[in-house]
Amino acid sequence: MQIYLDYSATTPTRKEAIAVMQTVLTQQWGNPSSLHEWGQRAAMVVEQARVQVAGLINAATPESIVFTSGGTEANNLAIMGVARLYAVPQHIIISSVEHSAISETVQLLEMSGWEVTRLSVNVKGRVNPLDLKAALRHNTALVSIIYGQSEVGTVQPIEELGKIVRLHGALFHTDAVQVAGRLPIDVQQLPVDLLSLSSHKIYGPQGVGALYVRPGVELMPLLGGGGQEMGLRSGTQAVPIIAGFGIAAELAAEELATETPRLIELRDRAFAQLAEIPGLIPTGDVCDRLPHHVSMCLEYADGEKLSGKTLVRQLNLAGIGISAGAACHSGKLSPSPILLAMGYSEKAALGGIRITLGCETTQADIDWTVMVLKQVLQRLTPVFSAQTKYISKIK
Repeated sequence: MQIYLDYSATTPTRKEAIAVMQTVLTQQWGNPSSLHEWGQRAAMVVEQARVQVAGLINAATPESIVFTSGGTEANNLAIMGVARLYAVPQHIIISSVEHSAISETVQLLEMSGWEVTRLSVNVKGRVNPLDLKAALRHNTALVSIIYGQSEVGTVQPIEELGKIVRLHGALFHTDAVQVAGRLPIDVQQLPVDLLSLSSHKIYGPQGVGALYVRPGVELMPLLGGGGQEMGLRSGTQAVPIIAGFGIAAELAAEELATETPRLIELRDRAFAQLAEIPGLIPTGDVCDRLPHHVSMCLEYADGEKLSGKTLVRQLNLAGIGISAGAACHSGKLSPSPILLAMGYSEKAALGGIRITLGCETTQADIDWTVMVLKQVLQRLTPVFSAQTKYISKIK
């Protein structure tokens, strides 16, 4: 029995995206910058995909969609594209729970003289809008706050944060990689200037993403070259995977109204069952949360015999794919920086796990996974076994 529950890491490429990619590879393989018929056929594919991706976030003009190699490049283009406009370092604000594509890029800016404010979050992983308001300065060039946190599932109050930034006059970027296709996004209503997307999080192919750039917002490109993508991303477009991204975005928008409630129901079922496991505590905001996202941590993790990584390996042996938040570098396990930023102890931050649901997830998958997880913990932890026996006596 194989159960995949790591949809926040990547999603399987849907058959419609594979079909359109095969068509492009065999019939529309020209260089979209060429003026002849072969090139123009390819150019039409790219522009159709641009319309489809724009539709997913209700962008007013397709030209506001800049195709990239993925969410990481989109984030880098947003951060560095703004920073390179300035001859002297300015001030930038991010949260303390950003994806590494943001946090590490900002760290490079800091090393070159930029002032950086990292907003703290509460135990649920939420930014306080009042903290953002207090952090803004006269030289704040950009604020970047992640929309939906990939490790703990918390959804930030992006509309409220964006209004604060807009009133101040700075630019506002959000990494919406985990949100797109799972919650409605309307950039005509949402006060954001830049927004990052990724194809392989919405059942499209890997290797392609996009940055939404609000009309009138200026960026400096990261790459010099032929000036493709409105001059912001030089290099011949990857036409087949852009086409796959486009159809995946179109279908994600169509299925949003039915798929999101289904995922929420499955998510809540998982949380309810996992709550019965002693020592396993939910992380992130239970209410303001990604619809497909379940995250927990072991409060009695020790990092040597028992950690989130241990549970990932054990469930993998049972044919179940989940993920963990702690990182392993050179054989040494490090606690999750996200959980540490949220106030968890180093011990608990070693025990984070993430279960993320998708199109193929069923109630039976949830029930089976929870049962296997209980068995694994009973086998590995005397603490769990003792608590389980005590609870059984009470009942």
